[in-house]
Amino acid sequence: MTEPMLSTPTEAAAALGIGRSKLYELLQTGALESVHIGVCRRVPADALTDLVRRLRGAAVDGGPVAGRD
Repeated sequence: MTEPMLSTPTEAAAALGIGRSKLYELLQTGALESVHIGVCRRVPADALTDLVRRLRGAAVDGGPVAGRD
């Protein structure tokens, strides 16, 4: 079975180990990408990976943690 390409916000928050409110904050600031399918919002799997990669890089570099590149 393959991994899903899109997650609901609740699933994405669980995958990141954060709450839904924090996830929606990341979506609102543009730190985390999402797509709309009709009225449904979904988070691409690679957007989660990209966010974690940026967070790790910012932690090493001492830069802002949740901002966009």
